Amino acid sequence: MTQMDVVGVGSMPIVAVSGFFIGAVLVLQTAAQFQRFGETALTGDAVSLALVRELGPTITALLVAGRNASGMASELGSMVVTEQVDAMRALGTDPTRKLLTPRVVATVLMLPLLTALADFIGLVGGFAVSYFELKLSGAQFWHRAIQALEFGDLVQGLAKPLLFGLILATIGCYQGLRVTGGTRGVGRATTSAVVYASLTIIVTDAFLSRIFLWAFQ
Repeated sequence: MTQMDVVGVGSMPIVAVSGFFIGAVLVLQTAAQFQRFGETALTGDAVSLALVRELGPTITALLVAGRNASGMASELGSMVVTEQVDAMRALGTDPTRKLLTPRVVATVLMLPLLTALADFIGLVGGFAVSYFELKLSGAQFWHRAIQALEFGDLVQGLAKPLLFGLILATIGCYQGLRVTGGTRGVGRATTSAVVYASLTIIVTDAFLSRIFLWAFQ
């Protein structure tokens, strides 16, 4: 529960703010093209599909990786440097079960919820821009945004964060537990955790997107 609070509640402000402006930017970038063809009503479709399928899960995972994977690596790395992990082993406690498992489970459980929050706030941001810039009514935007989503889109949008959470928490903890070289090693582990987690998430997203598109089309 403590780790769920750290990962989930602690990440809510940055995820909400980022989601709002990502939705707003999506509308700003696509509105000009839709206006050329007189199809501004399709704005809700574009924002909804882009957020739920791709941007919501990926951007949220990258933000949480930057905030929490680095935190896990630095926290566990400091415990290794100060020999707290060795003391746990001497007392018969399994560091993997005590330190790694709660962080991995908490991240896997909380990342889909954070992604759902980012999707909703992103749609709110997209609606705000659509209302003031494109003069779309709430009924027009939200009806199109909801109708555009299918079952496969929701599965894709909620399944990706489960794997992304496992990836970023595992990499963060692994980098922290293998620290060597004192405090300088803690800094290297923190940097490596963010870089490796972010890169792995992006590469994994490409393969998952192809698999889900094949499965639901």
